[in-house]
Amino acid sequence: MRIRKELFADERDDDLAIVGKPVRRQDIEGHVTGRTTFFDDRLVPGLLHIRCVRSTHDHARIRAIDTREAERVPGVRRILRWADLPKKAHNILTIFNFGIDDEPALADGKVRYRGEPIVAIVAESLRAADEAVAKVRVDYDPLPAVFDVEEALKPDAPLVNEYIGRNWFRYWGDYDCQQIRFGDVEAAFRQADVIVEGRYQMSPIEHAPLETQGCIVVPGEDGRFTVYTCTQGLHFSLDNTAAQLRLDTNRLHFIGGTVGGGFGGKVDTVVEPLAVLAAMLTGRPVRYVFTRAEEMQVSSPRGAERVYITDGVTRDGRILARKIVHYHDAGAYSRLSTYGTIKSAAHHPGPYWIPNVWVDSFCVFTNRTPSSAMRGFGVTGGDFALESQMDAVARAIGMDPLELRIKNAYRDGDMKAHRKLTEGAALIECIQVAAELARWPLSEEARSASSRIGGGGDRGRVPPTPPARTRLSDRGEGERGRETSRIDAAERPSARATTPPPSWLRSEARAVEARAVEDGARRAAEGGEGRRREEQEPPEPPRPASGHGALRFSSVFGSRRR
Repeated sequence: MRIRKELFADERDDDLAIVGKPVRRQDIEGHVTGRTTFFDDRLVPGLLHIRCVRSTHDHARIRAIDTREAERVPGVRRILRWADLPKKAHNILTIFNFGIDDEPALADGKVRYRGEPIVAIVAESLRAADEAVAKVRVDYDPLPAVFDVEEALKPDAPLVNEYIGRNWFRYWGDYDCQQIRFGDVEAAFRQADVIVEGRYQMSPIEHAPLETQGCIVVPGEDGRFTVYTCTQGLHFSLDNTAAQLRLDTNRLHFIGGTVGGGFGGKVDTVVEPLAVLAAMLTGRPVRYVFTRAEEMQVSSPRGAERVYITDGVTRDGRILARKIVHYHDAGAYSRLSTYGTIKSAAHHPGPYWIPNVWVDSFCVFTNRTPSSAMRGFGVTGGDFALESQMDAVARAIGMDPLELRIKNAYRDGDMKAHRKLTEGAALIECIQVAAELARWPLSEEARSASSRIGGGGDRGRVPPTPPARTRLSDRGEGERGRETSRIDAAERPSARATTPPPSWLRSEARAVEARAVEDGARRAAEGGEGRRREEQEPPEPPRPASGHGALRFSSVFGSRRR
C-alpha cells in the first residue's frame, strides 16, 4: 500500500498503527484450522426441525390450507400457522418507532411474493418435515402481480401490501418520497448549454453466503430460550424476536459471534422468531436453517434501483443543475428498504458541488422478494448511476472525464445540497493520485487544483430555493417526476418509454413550504419582498421541451436536439 504522506500533512497523524501495516486477524487461526465454532456446530440432543410450505404464486389469496395428510406423517410434532403468531405483523425498524408493521412471519391469508412462508412444519427430522411439506395442499386464488417500480405506481396497479395501503412508503406522515430541494433547478436548466439525461437500472443482488440463514433454539428450565444464531446484529435480532413474540427481552439469550458470510443480509430476523415460537409450543429444542434453494429464492437481496438523472451543463464543464428521480424496489415488504431510500436521497448529488439540486427518492412495493440491507445499500446503486452520468456528461461536451470531476468536486467550505458545509474534502487529490498511477494525462489546471482552494464564499451559501410543487398530481404525464425539460413522448422509442410517477399520488411537503415561508420572512427583514413566489407572479405555463434553449443529449435514447 502506497501512502502519500505529503497530502494533508498538516492535518494527518502519520504515526499510523493500522493503515499500511500487516495486522493479524483475531479469528484467523480458528478459520484456517477449522476450529471456529458456528451456530450449526452445536450438538443439541432432541432437536426438532422446521421446514416451511412456501407460496408457488407471486400474488394470490389463500382460499384454504389442508394439512390433514401432513399431520399424519410420522415425526410431525406441530404445524404453525398465522393464527399461532403472537404478533400478526412486524417490521424490524418499528423497534425504533419508525415504519409500519407490515410483514407477517407466516402468510395472513394472502401471499405477496413467490416463496413466502405459509405454514411451518415442526418435525423430528428433516426428512419427516420435507415429507410433510409435500403433503400440505394450498388452494390459491391468483391475483395480478406487479414487478416493476414504475408500473407499481400506476393508478390501476394491483395493491401489493394492504398493511401499507399503497404501493409506496410515506415518510414522516406526509411525504411520498425523500426529497431534496436546493436552488432553482428549472431556472438553471434554462441557462445551461447542454442538457444530459440518463436512465440507470440496478438489478437485485443475492448475497449467496456459504452459511445459509439459520439458528438453533434451546428452551431452558427457567422459561428462558438460548438462541444460537448467525445474525449479524445480535441485540438487534434479540429485540426484534422479543417484539414479534411479545416476550420480555430477558427471556432470550442470543449467542452469536461468528457469521459464515452475511454482507448485511443476516440482520432481517427471519428464522429466529419462528424457531423460538416452535420451541415455546413444543418445549423442545428447535433448529431452523434455510436450504440453499431457500437462501437463493427468499433471503433478502440488495434491492433493485432505477435512477433518472437530468443535468444542466455549461460547455466548459460546470454542472449548473441536477434533477434526480430515484426508485428503490422494496419488494413485497418494507424491511430495511425504507432506510435504504433515505440513504440514497442523502447520497445524491454525489461528491460534487452543484448549485441547484432536486431529488425525489421513492420506496416502492412490488411482488418481488423483499429486499433489505447489503453493503452500502441505497448508496452503491446511486454511485453507479451518478458516476455513469458523469461519464455521459463528459462525452456529451467532449471533456476528459477526470477533469470534469475535478472541476465540479467539492472544495472545503462548499455548501452541500443537504445544507451542510463541506469539511475535509479530498476527492481532487484522490483523482490526481489515481491519474498519476494510471498515467492518465491531466491538464496543468487540473494538476494544480486543490480541495482547499476555491470553496466557500458564494459557494458556501444556501441559494434562494423557490417553493417546490410537492404534490405528484402537479407533475404532468410523461415527465418522470420532472415539471419541465420534458422529452416529447413522440420522440421516445416505444420499447424504451417510461412511466412517470402517477398523477393520483398526494403529498403535502409541509417542511418545504415552511422553509419557503421562513426564507420569505428573512428576505423581508433584509429589505426584499418577502413574499412567496406564487404570490409575486402567476405560475409559468408548461414550456415545450426545447424551452430551455440548451442542446439535449440523452444517454437513454442516444439523441441530440434543440
